[in-house]
Amino acid sequence: MDAINNSVLTWILLAPLAGAILIAILPDRGKLAAWVGLITTLVTFGLTLHLPAHFIAGQPGFQFEINKPWIDLGGSADFASHSSGIAYHVGVDGLSMWLVVLSGLLGPVGVLASWNAIKERKKVFYSLFMVQQTAMFGVFVALDLMVYYGFWELTLVPMAVLMAMYGRKNGPAAATKFFLFTFIPSAPLLVAILWLWAKTGTFNFVDLRVMLASSTYSGTAMFWVALAFLFAFAVKVPVFPLHGWLADSFSEAPVALSMVIAGKLGLYSMIRFHVGLFPAQAKAIAPTLIVLTVIGVIYGACLALVQRDFWKLIAFATVSHFSLITLGVYGFTLAGRDGAVFQTLNEGVIEGALFVLLGVLDTRYRTSQIASYGGVAAKLPRTATFFVITSLAMVGLPLMNGFIGEFLILSSTFTGVNKGWAIVATVTVILGAAYVLWLVQRLFYGPESPMAATEPVHDLRVNEWVALAPLAVLMLVMGVAPNVWLRAIEDFEGPVRVQLVDKNSPAPQSVRMVISNVSAEAK
Repeated sequence: MDAINNSVLTWILLAPLAGAILIAILPDRGKLAAWVGLITTLVTFGLTLHLPAHFIAGQPGFQFEINKPWIDLGGSADFASHSSGIAYHVGVDGLSMWLVVLSGLLGPVGVLASWNAIKERKKVFYSLFMVQQTAMFGVFVALDLMVYYGFWELTLVPMAVLMAMYGRKNGPAAATKFFLFTFIPSAPLLVAILWLWAKTGTFNFVDLRVMLASSTYSGTAMFWVALAFLFAFAVKVPVFPLHGWLADSFSEAPVALSMVIAGKLGLYSMIRFHVGLFPAQAKAIAPTLIVLTVIGVIYGACLALVQRDFWKLIAFATVSHFSLITLGVYGFTLAGRDGAVFQTLNEGVIEGALFVLLGVLDTRYRTSQIASYGGVAAKLPRTATFFVITSLAMVGLPLMNGFIGEFLILSSTFTGVNKGWAIVATVTVILGAAYVLWLVQRLFYGPESPMAATEPVHDLRVNEWVALAPLAVLMLVMGVAPNVWLRAIEDFEGPVRVQLVDKNSPAPQSVRMVISNVSAEAK
């Protein structure tokens, strides 16, 4: 078992890459590439399940850790201690473990969602999708800043290429906008990483976290370094007003990529590398970020209410939802931080199902204009059922997973940050329920539209049913038994985490206690 624990992260990284190579050398015939992609992603997902099965809750530090010297940058004799060069340093804790598992789950979901939608150049699509999987895993497990940066940049390439190739109407323009918006902020991020190495002599996250806690590393230079990190991550979330790329990307990206295009990578990186490395600078800029996130919550919800294209509606809803999560991060309360991580997982599950369902509608009816729909539930009853379940989770219905994360974030904001901001954010959550339920009513119920009445369509196929069923089950299980996930989430960063929050914040144990009480009352 120790041998598996000491190598499982490497296997998780290599499995999708091996699948990509295999797909690239095989002939592009029928569903061969799709089958190889499905088998590869299922094997990879199985490997990720090893992590929670053997994760030790309450154990400080990183688990399943590997730290091997790779590139010596200084010709130093102490390179074996990983202090003078780049090392293959990977590991997970309560913050990253469930995100790795989520990425593993979305792999086969993405392949199944693309099963009938991708009809041309299948080898290119599935091989690049496998590369995208490796890059995402790498971002979540890398503990060497240069290795992390390599994976961070690698996530951009398959996304931009596939968006340009498989865009619905104007893929190349959307891909260019996406690439520029997300690549340009990476330049100051790289400069900041190199500046840290020049000052400290290490790229090791664990060592840097200890070093930067010293008063030696403070002042104006550190402020700009921290800002460079924050800027790169805020664009990727995206935080208002850095969301200009999102609507076009959602409209053009294939369904499998839309699931991972926003949110998880940026939010994880904010918590791990901005707050984790620069707690003082993060606290200093937190008031500004709180204002921007509250504006983002309002702005995204209001624009979602007036959209007539369902891809753009979901894009602005994403701005609102991820702004709320960012509010939980920079409120600097334990409950808010745990709620932000848990809600990031929730959004991954909910948006995964939502994109599959919208992809079904777009593929069947060849339009994303909401006005063209109406009464579709009569023709697609199973699609409508899954859509209603997903929508209820999205609006935060009690006993569904969306409720738990929103409750933790809003309650911690009300008690530990600012009552006014919490009230405003809560009102916009109500607006979120309005645009989601309006979308359900407009698409599936009400008078049957001419398109719905005349267009011959099929309800969910087997591959789509298999992709949606586990996500729907997770929405309920995560709402009823959130402590399965919170138990590990509460322990991330060990004792350092307690130093990053206010003294009056609730103790880590209280989060699960509060959730248990709320769940009991809801039942």
